[in-house]
Amino acid sequence: MGTCTSGSEVRAGATTDRKVGTALRSDTYYWAVDLLQEEGLKVHLAHPAGNDWGKRRVNDERDARDLADLLRLGRLAEAWIAPKETRELRELVRYRYKLVCLRTGLKAQVHAVMAKEGVLPKVGWMFGPGGNEQLDHMELAESYSLRVSSLRELIAVYDAEVARFDRDIHRRLKGDPGYEAIQVIPGVGKVLGAIFVAEIGDVTHFKSPEALSSWAGLAPRHHKSDTKVIRGQITKMGSKLVRWAAIEAVTGRRGGTKLREDFHNICERRGKYKARAAVARKLLTLVYYGLRDGEIRCLAEEAS
Repeated sequence: MGTCTSGSEVRAGATTDRKVGTALRSDTYYWAVDLLQEEGLKVHLAHPAGNDWGKRRVNDERDARDLADLLRLGRLAEAWIAPKETRELRELVRYRYKLVCLRTGLKAQVHAVMAKEGVLPKVGWMFGPGGNEQLDHMELAESYSLRVSSLRELIAVYDAEVARFDRDIHRRLKGDPGYEAIQVIPGVGKVLGAIFVAEIGDVTHFKSPEALSSWAGLAPRHHKSDTKVIRGQITKMGSKLVRWAAIEAVTGRRGGTKLREDFHNICERRGKYKARAAVARKLLTLVYYGLRDGEIRCLAEEAS
């Protein structure tokens, strides 16, 4: 959300005439921010979750004035405005993620066609050498065969596009100290590393690793009454992509010896889902220090 007021400051991006303007969606404010900053204005981006309006009905003009009042009082909850370079990197990383999701849907359709014809996969990965050999020699009805052929051609196109974006993303990040540092974490490679760098951006705008975990939606909900605190499920209110990357990095046999041990210890007491979220928070702590310092000293000490 954002407003624009007269004077030398702009509350969270809005119109260019310096009068009270309408709210902007969080993913469409880029052009307004760039334009206003070029005019020498200071822009404030309001944080929707931090400025809770309750259940009142939406009124853009009244909301804009209230945001301006909160800013004057020093009570406006603000979100970080990523610089242009970070926003461009995010665009590439997010588009690559969408391409992979679309490709996964095509692969699922191949499995669906096989199921219709009662064909069981001979290997666990149907789109590697062994699986492709089975697909090449499958005897299907003509309509099913045409569909599988079309799907495989589309998958090849998506493979090429994903590879193209991988090259561009890694070229942009080559030599970045934080990007290189977090790849030392077991389970974090070039793809997940790029997600962390692009989505988190300047990690110093988080005051602590706990703040980063909370922003990623991995912090548990707290219900407090007097001295009693009950912790519930994770909030899932932050960056969906960072949360997915953190969980993916510790899933299965990834995460390294220490994090796997922590997972098994927590799993015995709290179950695998809570254990996975807890270990993902530990991994984000390593990511925080890697992006901030350009190295992860605890991992360097273990290696030596």
